[in-house]
Amino acid sequence: MKSRKSRIKKSKSMIVFQCMACTLLTLGAVICVVPFLLILSGSLSDNAAILREGYSLLPRSFSLAAYETIFKAPEEILQAYKMTIFYTVVGTCVGLAMITLTSFVISRKEFKYRNQVSFLIYFTTLFGGGLIPWYLMYTNVLNMKGTTFPIWFPGVMSPFLVVLMRTFITDSVPDAITESAKLDGAGQFTIFYRIVLPVLGPGLATVGLFLALGYWNDWYRSSLFSTSQKTWELQFYLSNMLNMSASLKQMAQSANIPVADMPTQAVKLAMAVVVTGPVLLFYPFVQRFFVSGITVGAVKG
Repeated sequence: MKSRKSRIKKSKSMIVFQCMACTLLTLGAVICVVPFLLILSGSLSDNAAILREGYSLLPRSFSLAAYETIFKAPEEILQAYKMTIFYTVVGTCVGLAMITLTSFVISRKEFKYRNQVSFLIYFTTLFGGGLIPWYLMYTNVLNMKGTTFPIWFPGVMSPFLVVLMRTFITDSVPDAITESAKLDGAGQFTIFYRIVLPVLGPGLATVGLFLALGYWNDWYRSSLFSTSQKTWELQFYLSNMLNMSASLKQMAQSANIPVADMPTQAVKLAMAVVVTGPVLLFYPFVQRFFVSGITVGAVKG
């Protein structure tokens, strides 16, 4: 009886709102899922069937020719995977450490120059040196072209992520707690390690996900600084394969070879599956932290 009385009777407007919300969320989920199903189905279809009949949610003339084309040289794509994982892990770990420490410093009111440092960080979001000076610094000044350093190091810091982490620290750790710790004799490193860091789970997961996705999806820095295929990122490797496939298609047309025999469209879709697969497997583990971390500061008490 008590549980029945404790139930709140929903008004008609609330019921209508929930129905509309569920409908819109379901529609949004379908809009997000259907394109990926089309990509997965197309990657498992015969290229001639795609050109002849178009895309569908179910594979047309099931074929693994696209994946056979991509993995024709498995040592090369595995090397690209290995380098991308290396860049992602190293860059994310170093970036998390630098962003968290920087955010902690500029969130402390006792830091005398925190406004000046914050201004310098914000300033980089408005003005930059440009691509040419940035490129010349790594190639001519530091002489690092052909190494892995200029591929992963430029992505370790982001002004947006510093601001996000600083806001999370400010909202999660009240000043009264840090002041009481200082009265007990705790230093700044002890406060950070024992008080601030244990409550940064959602913030670390959010910033880490942004950093990891940025490294995983990057191809541009490999195109600028890589001089050997051994340092290529996965995205750049697959982009290079796609360009080669397009070149072969043009050569086939000039030589009167049937274009349908070349799995160009299917290869594109298979590349998308190969690239996004690991991210889809990783994302569910950090989703609950990501939601709470990205909404930090949205509600003020």
